[in-house]
Amino acid sequence: MHMRSKASTAVVIVALAAGCHSHKAPQPTSQDIAAAQQEAQREVAQARVEATKDVKSAAKVAGMNSRELAQAKATASYDIAMAKADGDHQVAVEKCLTLEESTVQACKARADADYDTAKASAKARRLARQQ
Repeated sequence: MHMRSKASTAVVIVALAAGCHSHKAPQPTSQDIAAAQQEAQREVAQARVEATKDVKSAAKVAGMNSRELAQAKATASYDIAMAKADGDHQVAVEKCLTLEESTVQACKARADADYDTAKASAKARRLARQQ
């Protein structure tokens, strides 16, 4: 009887373990999306704080009308735009993961394309401001 009990227990444990690995990770919820949005907002706010410090420092060191100040402003703007693009991308991907499985890949591809466009736009604006 004792041997039968151990065998039954082993079967149950194996079945549970197999069941745990057969399920996908839980789908993101609106709370996950909200958390991603909040994190994105924090990152943009932090980028703005850092950008302001960098521009003030450049103004103090190089003067208000210097080329270095213009570059600091261009870089600050770029850093903020990149933080926004990163956050927007993360939120978009989280939203994609809430969709039906058949549409997730297409949604992620759109999110990636939008991210690439935002990065290219930020780089172009930075180059234009530096000239």
